[in-house]
Amino acid sequence: MSDIEKVKKLREATGAGFKDCNLAIKESNGDLDKAVEILRVKGISKASKKMSRDAKEGVVAVSGDSKKTSIIEVNCETDFVAKNDDFINFVKELSELNNKNDSNVESLKTSKMKDGNTVENNLVALIAKIGEKITIGKTKTILNNSSNNFRYLHTVVKDNLAKLAVVVSLETKENSEIINAFGKQLSMHIAASNPLAIESSLIDEEIINKEQELVTEELKNLGKPEDIAKKISLGKMNKFKEENSLLTQAWVMEPKKKVQDVINELAIKDLTIKEFSRIKIGD
Repeated sequence: MSDIEKVKKLREATGAGFKDCNLAIKESNGDLDKAVEILRVKGISKASKKMSRDAKEGVVAVSGDSKKTSIIEVNCETDFVAKNDDFINFVKELSELNNKNDSNVESLKTSKMKDGNTVENNLVALIAKIGEKITIGKTKTILNNSSNNFRYLHTVVKDNLAKLAVVVSLETKENSEIINAFGKQLSMHIAASNPLAIESSLIDEEIINKEQELVTEELKNLGKPEDIAKKISLGKMNKFKEENSLLTQAWVMEPKKKVQDVINELAIKDLTIKEFSRIKIGD
C-alpha cells in the first residue's frame, strides 16, 4: 500500500485532515495503527470525529474601535460550554485576531496566538479538551474612514461576548451626543427588527425570488383569479420589502414612525447609514 493510500485510509478512519494524516504516516513509518495512536494522542482524531455533530450554541464577540469594528461567531454544542472559561478566553483572543485579519477566516486560522500556536491548532486542542464540536461561524469587519461605528450586544455572556451583536456605521461630519444616542438606538433597533438591507433595492435578489415563489404558491392554493392574484402578489411583495428594509421599518422606539422619519427629524443633512451587520447565535 502506497503512502497516499495509507493517508486516505487514515483520513477515513479518523476524520482528520490530509496534512495531519500525512505527518502521522511519516512519523509512524507507515504503520497505520501507530498513526491512529499518534493522532489520538494529539487530540486530532478525537476532535475531527466531533465535527460531524451540530454546534448551534456559542457566542458572538465584538472587537475594535469606532472606525474599525469586527464581529465573529464561534459555535459550540451546548450553552454550558459557551460559558466555559477556556472557551471564553479562546474566543476573546480570537476576536482581537479577527479584527486584525479583517474577518478573513483563512488568514485567521493560520494566525499565531499568544502561546505561539496557530488558531487552527489551538481550536483542535480546545475541541479535544472540552469534548464538543467548536467552529468559527460568521465574521464581519466594518471599516469606513469617513464614518463611526456603533455597537449593541444583547444577552451578554461576558465582557464583549453575547448571543447577538450588531454593528452599524453612520457617516456624518457632525460629532455630537445626538449622533451617539441615535447610533446606539439604531443598533438596538437592528437587533430587534432584523432588517435584510438598508433599502429595498439592496435586498438579495435570491431572497426576493424565494419570497415571490412562496407568495405565488400561496395564492395559487387559494384559487385566486390571475388578475386578482397579480395585484395581491404585488401588495404582499411591497409589504415584504418595506418590513425588511431598514429605512422603511417601523422604528422600535416609536412604531408609528419609520426609521427614515427619525433620520429626517434629526435634521442632519449629511447623515447616512453606510452599512450594518447583525449576527445571532443559531441563525
